[in-house]
Amino acid sequence: MARAFLVVMDSVGCGGAPDAADFGDEGANTLGHIHAARGGALAVPHLAGLGLWDAVALASGYRAQAPVARGLWGAATEVSRGKDTPSGHWELAGVPVTWDWTYFPQAVPAFPADLVAEVCRIAGVAGILGNCHASGVPIINELGAEHLRTGWPICYTSADSVFQIAAHEKAFGLERLQHLCRAIAPRLHAMNVGRVIARPFVGSVAAGFTRTANRHDYAMAPPAPTLLNRVHEAGDKVIAVGKIGDIFSMSGIDELRKGKDDAALFEQLMAVQREAPAGSLTFANFVEFDSLYGHRRDVAGYARALEWFDSAAGRFLAAMRPEDLAIFTADHGNDPTWRGTDHTRERVPVLVAGAGSGTLGLIGFTDVAGLVARHLEMDF
Repeated sequence: MARAFLVVMDSVGCGGAPDAADFGDEGANTLGHIHAARGGALAVPHLAGLGLWDAVALASGYRAQAPVARGLWGAATEVSRGKDTPSGHWELAGVPVTWDWTYFPQAVPAFPADLVAEVCRIAGVAGILGNCHASGVPIINELGAEHLRTGWPICYTSADSVFQIAAHEKAFGLERLQHLCRAIAPRLHAMNVGRVIARPFVGSVAAGFTRTANRHDYAMAPPAPTLLNRVHEAGDKVIAVGKIGDIFSMSGIDELRKGKDDAALFEQLMAVQREAPAGSLTFANFVEFDSLYGHRRDVAGYARALEWFDSAAGRFLAAMRPEDLAIFTADHGNDPTWRGTDHTRERVPVLVAGAGSGTLGLIGFTDVAGLVARHLEMDF
C-alpha cells in the first residue's frame, strides 16, 4: 500500500511570484540568484533530475541548464497574504490563510505597552530588552550582557508575524522561558500574531553567545482541518519531522521526530522511511537554509547547504519503495542576495518522485495536498 513523504526545504524559493512587488520582492529568486552567484557551479544533480531547474525556469524565466527532468515537476504559487512559515505550510497542507496577519511596526518601541506589561508580569521582571525589529544572532550578541546583568528577557520581531523571546538557558532558565512563551502565546494569537518563538541561548560575555537547538514555536492552530487531520481521521499514521509539530500545533500528528540540526533530522527521516507503515504520511521540514543562511544573507553557506541536502536526498530517493510518493517543495523564499534579512515572496519548486515524469505546470500550494491525497486514495 502507498506511503507519502512531503519534504519542505524551508525558504528554497524559485522566484516569479506574481504579487512579489506588493511585498517589495519583485525580482527576488533564491535558487536563481544563488546559482548565478556561484557562476553556475551549484552541484544538485538529484534535485535537478527531478526537475529543479525546469521549475525555476517555469516560475521565473531563469535558465540554469537545459531541461534534464526525469521526475514530475512544477512550480507552486501561494495565495495566503503572507510570506511566513505557518501560511506556507498550512497552504501546502490544503488550508490557505484567509486573514491578514498582524505585523509589528518598524519602530522602537515595537510592542504595545500593555503587551510588554503582561510579559513582565508573567516573567516576574521589571522590563524587557530589545522591543524592536532585529535578527536573532546579532541581538543576543548586542544585548546578551545586559540580559545577564538585569535578568530581563530579550523581545524582538521581524517582517514576519512573530513575537520572539530570547533568554539564557542557564541564567534565565529554559523551562522559565518556555513557560513565558506558552503563557503569552494566547494573547498574541488573539491579535493575529502567528507565532511566539522561544529562542534560548548559552555562553558568556567573555566567550560569546550562541543559540541552542531548544527553540520552540508556539503557533496558532490552523483555521480548518488540514491534510494531516484528514489522514489521521482516516485511521492512518501521520509522522512529523522537525518543526512541523510546532507549525501545526500537533493537530493531526501521531508521532514527532526531532533532531539537533538538519543532518540529525535527515537521519530521522531516513529512519521513518524504513519504519513508516502503509498508508502513512510523513511531513518533514529542513530549516537551516532559512535560519542559518537565508536570514543572514550568506550566499556561500546557503549554496553548501543545498549541495548537502541534494546528496542526502539522493540517499532518500535510492531507498524509496515502489509505491512510495515523495514531494520536495518549499514554503516561501529567502533570497540571500536580497536586501534586508527577511523572507522573500516567491513561487516554490514542486518536485515529485514516484509519480512518473512530466510537468505539472504552474499550480497552487494547495495542489500539493491534492497530489498527496490522491496518492493515498483519499478525498480532500
